Amino acid sequence: MGKQLTEMLKGTLEGIVLAILSGRSAYGYEITAWLRRQGFSEIAEGTVYALLVRIEQRGLVDVEKVPSEKGPPRKVFSLNAQGRAHLEEFWRTWGFLAKRIERLREAGKTG
Repeated sequence: MGKQLTEMLKGTLEGIVLAILSGRSAYGYEITAWLRRQGFSEIAEGTVYALLVRIEQRGLVDVEKVPSEKGPPRKVFSLNAQGRAHLEEFWRTWGFLAKRIERLREAGKTG
């Protein structure tokens, strides 16, 4: 899957991270670790951190600095109302695309 998976993830990773944050607040490493446990082993921490900075700048998350036993305080991200609305739009778009892609796949089997 390699390169094709990487390219598809670029377009969907924001929605995936927002979906993770819709269930609970988390910091960057937690999100990366969860993604890796789910089989997204090729995702680099730096990719997730850069995405978190972007969604913070766009106002989709609230950020709280929480003391850490090791090193500087952690930035804990929580989805806010604007982020929830953005996530809802992501799921609508995903559903739209998934249906059409599945139709193409099925048509390819019979055609």
